[in-house]
Amino acid sequence: MNLVPHIEKFRQRFAEVESLLSAPEAFDNPQRAQELAKEYSRLKDLVATGTAYLKCATELAENRELLASGDADFAALAKEEISRLEPEEARLAQQMRFGIVPPEPSDSRNTIIEIRAGAGGSESALFAADLYRMYSRYCEARGWKSEPMDSNPSDLGGFKEIIFQISGQDVFKRLKYESGVHRVQRVPATEAQGRIHTSTCTVAVMPEAEEVDVQINPDEIEVNVCRASGKGGQGVNTTDSAVQIIHKPTGMIVRCADQRSQQKNKIQAMTVLRSRLLDIKVAEEDAKYAAFRKDQVGTGERSEKIRTYNFPQNRVTDHRLELTLYNLANFIEGDLDPMFEPLMNHAMEAKLAALET
Repeated sequence: MNLVPHIEKFRQRFAEVESLLSAPEAFDNPQRAQELAKEYSRLKDLVATGTAYLKCATELAENRELLASGDADFAALAKEEISRLEPEEARLAQQMRFGIVPPEPSDSRNTIIEIRAGAGGSESALFAADLYRMYSRYCEARGWKSEPMDSNPSDLGGFKEIIFQISGQDVFKRLKYESGVHRVQRVPATEAQGRIHTSTCTVAVMPEAEEVDVQINPDEIEVNVCRASGKGGQGVNTTDSAVQIIHKPTGMIVRCADQRSQQKNKIQAMTVLRSRLLDIKVAEEDAKYAAFRKDQVGTGERSEKIRTYNFPQNRVTDHRLELTLYNLANFIEGDLDPMFEPLMNHAMEAKLAALET
């Protein structure tokens, strides 16, 4: 692929956006200004990458000419430079190719994750807690903010269900491929004979929906307040602060109880409801589009087993790519990028192929 025309196109658009943002009336429309600012940031990175790519490609071509010239004095030096420049050129070229794919608006949004225990009883609930901790550690490493919204603890310290919100840069872009069934194979602490058990959890990852994405008719919801359950005498357990919202058309029930304020819990519950409804809407659109895609990273269906965590063998396998990493100990502690990067690259390659056809 000849990247030069694309780099030039990015440069021209970058100059246009820079000019638009410099205009006195740029911030008369805050939403439009925000969109332009995001585009500016993206184009700035692409232009910098494109400049680095062209410089690298030029140096690589010059060193190949030196090597081909037969000059013994420069051959060894040229060969050394070529071995350094080739992987760098490939890396920059991949970044530029991926930059051609238009960004999805939801990629930059905050994200809501719901983890639910599945098959496996108490061991499944403990695994749900492990997954929550894994994602929390990943958030800390990336400087993201994680905030619990609702949870249903199990007797042994796990979670039957936990819902939390993550805010930060490109959260959904990196986490959206986590939706699906996660399977764990290990010896539970309660297993006296050392037998390996298999348990599952479902993970739902949804971009935070805005009111403009999903319109909810007030007549279609039923809001109930109640006293939050839990141990101890915290404020959340002594006042009617928990909020439960029923969406009548779908029968969907959302409950939030982690905040002391009833109003805050209601706002969070509405956020979750909108995000779930948006998730359904997006899934319907994806189902229509999936018929035209031959090579994709899963379907996002909740029934799809996407990953297996095998503790005895210290391995984690993603079944969509058939990628296995033998560093489960680090992975479960939040070192997720060795899995996330191949997933993201695979998805980008699929989108590029779709654009080319």
